[in-house]
Amino acid sequence: MDAEMDAEVVIVGAGPTGLMLAGELRLGGVSVIVAERLERPTGQSRGLGFTARALESFDQRGLVPRFGGLQTSPVGHFGGVQFDYTVLEDAHFGARGIPQSQTEAVLEEWARELGADIRRGWEFLALEQDEDEDAVTVTLSTPDGERRLRARYLVGADGGHSPVRKAAGFDFPGTSATRGMYLADVVGCEVKPRFLGERLPGGMVMAAPLAEGVDRIIVCEHGTPPADRSETPEFAEVAAAWERLTGEDISGGGADWVSSFTDATRQVTEYRRGRVLLVGDAAHIHLPAGGQGLSTGVQDAVNLGWKLAATVRKWAPEGLLDTYHEERHPVGERLLMNTRAQGTVFLGGPESQPLRELFGELIALDPVKRHLAGVVSHLDVRYDLGPDGHPLLGRRLPPRALDTATGEVRTPELLRPAQGILLDLSDDPALREAAGPWKDRVTTVTGSPQNPEAFGGAASVLVRPDGYVAWAGTDPARLTGALHRWFGSPEAE
Repeated sequence: MDAEMDAEVVIVGAGPTGLMLAGELRLGGVSVIVAERLERPTGQSRGLGFTARALESFDQRGLVPRFGGLQTSPVGHFGGVQFDYTVLEDAHFGARGIPQSQTEAVLEEWARELGADIRRGWEFLALEQDEDEDAVTVTLSTPDGERRLRARYLVGADGGHSPVRKAAGFDFPGTSATRGMYLADVVGCEVKPRFLGERLPGGMVMAAPLAEGVDRIIVCEHGTPPADRSETPEFAEVAAAWERLTGEDISGGGADWVSSFTDATRQVTEYRRGRVLLVGDAAHIHLPAGGQGLSTGVQDAVNLGWKLAATVRKWAPEGLLDTYHEERHPVGERLLMNTRAQGTVFLGGPESQPLRELFGELIALDPVKRHLAGVVSHLDVRYDLGPDGHPLLGRRLPPRALDTATGEVRTPELLRPAQGILLDLSDDPALREAAGPWKDRVTTVTGSPQNPEAFGGAASVLVRPDGYVAWAGTDPARLTGALHRWFGSPEAE
């Protein structure tokens, strides 16, 4: 690293997305400082789980055991209509009952073990890009006064109100909030469970037990204007809204914490401006629905991490970093589309009743279930890597077992180091020879799938560090082209 640089990358924000990115960058050999304005984690947990695709991202880095007794649920919902996601192969709704605070603790421990420098009580103030010196300068308020950090790149992982996004001048179009909602973890209120929510004449309420005497509630009252999120609502406001909708008096209880949110929906027009990039809620905000926000942010980080590391390490092929926007912006667009659709179906008043009835008929059809399961679990994500190729091209490598010379191995285990993988499934020396010059970036594994159809009949599969298939086939010349495209020129050239 240049002696004048404090770190090669500075990340603002130590939520799940920022911490995931810090770990990914460290796996890529990049020095990282994570600046977080909060002096300590709040312990609050807006999210209570994550989608199937986020779970796969954690699995490929060996993080799943750190969550303890993690359980997945085959049943989920779309717009409050429950259905079984296993109509889609390999699908499930995702991990349930995992507080966001636990996810953050797992990811922070992992990032620190890998060498990330996480600085709490450091609040972002300003930035200055210096293209002449290939650097960005970040000004922060710290417990010891104002500090300036220089880095090759700055990443905003600082949430929906992202000061980094505003300072860098990103356009953030979309729709403004039309309704306000409360979220609270209440104690001593004895509310009956309403796991999928209950629509009432005046709005919608949701309730689920978290622990003995503690319940998570959500209150959406028709006609409630968006709250001023600069001020934390009081429990009394939540209790009053709950009573107006349900007739139940919970004012005798209390709350561990109270928050508010809206249905505002926005997305930046570009995920990168020069040496500043955005991930997670800094790049897209939407109505919470099924843990998709946290999960999409984690996947943003996994997509960006290896590409930014390759760029800093100077082996990235031309244009690699720009593929972050090209691949993740369309995913963000679909996220906003599906959450707006769910909000219309679930939170709309009497005017939405015909839509709910029609939706109820449609979701009874298996093709519709398969489509919606893929949308919400994010298992339908496929990057556009070219018009021709194997059906696996652009999709995530499915978790499968291989028999190798050293024993059985699961494909997610091969991705632990966040390097490329060439799966030689036909014991072809020509393919292994073609990949040889990239051995510092791509590990070749020869093995036989336990299920012959596990990889769609492909004889060889090239997998990127984020777990997505970059090429599948039999032609060594085409493999060489894919290696150049995604892993640059080999050192020997």
